[in-house]
Amino acid sequence: MSKNKAGRGKLTVVEKVAELAMRLGQRHLADYGATTSRHDFTQRQLMTCLILRAYLKTTYRGVLDLLAASPGLREQMGLTGKLPHFTTLQKFSGRSEVLAIAQKLVAEIGQRAGAKDPEVAAAMDATGLSRTTVSDYFCSRQGRHFRRWVKVGVIILAGSLQPVALAVDLKPTHDCVQARSLLAQAQAVSQPARLYADAGYDAEWIHVQCRDQWGVESVIPAVARRADGTRGGLWRAQMTPEFLEQKGYPRRWAVESYFSALKRTMGSTLAARKPKQMLAEAALKVLAYALRR
Repeated sequence: MSKNKAGRGKLTVVEKVAELAMRLGQRHLADYGATTSRHDFTQRQLMTCLILRAYLKTTYRGVLDLLAASPGLREQMGLTGKLPHFTTLQKFSGRSEVLAIAQKLVAEIGQRAGAKDPEVAAAMDATGLSRTTVSDYFCSRQGRHFRRWVKVGVIILAGSLQPVALAVDLKPTHDCVQARSLLAQAQAVSQPARLYADAGYDAEWIHVQCRDQWGVESVIPAVARRADGTRGGLWRAQMTPEFLEQKGYPRRWAVESYFSALKRTMGSTLAARKPKQMLAEAALKVLAYALRR
């Protein structure tokens, strides 16, 4: 394939991502953030610029350079006049609403995917996105053992590998900390047959919320914390190896496949340095990948 054809092919994918982002954003974003703003650019346009930045793994200036060289893409986004300054995108990414909007868009994409297969199973897990380009191996060779990464938790549908819930934290936390938010988001938009999770989510309250409030069968390995090796709790006590196998627990690996593909496609390193912008960039990576699929 020639270089020109390859470039046009990639541009077509970028245009598709932009078109979906603009269309979904219409339902969740007001045109302007304030009545007193200059009204140069809509929130949908700015949000789409941030999504394209995450998708292309580029800088604020980089995505604006792409728009400047792509009349068709600018027309699709309604940016036929001037383009925003890179500082406008930078300031917009630091707004707290960006993370909430990304979560709503992810939920809508997942809801549509789940509607096609109501019997699909779901899987919950978390991973880390690095806050520095320095590798863990280099840190270990230098005698440094600290890790700096943003924690991203998701619930994905095992069939389509589309997320229905998203949670982001600035630092490592126990998996159960994000579970409450993830379950609430997923419960609002989907009804899978089962939810698989690893032992990091081993808590009786998660089983109760899944089964009694959500109506979804939870399948989570139980860790024996008592001296006699028994497991407390009505549902935790049932999570024997035989029960897990019977309920198809290996399907939990779908979420591992999702994270692997996410990092290969969108990158595992964050370019942002300010806390709010790091949270936004991590969420937008998940959103951009969902739009791409």
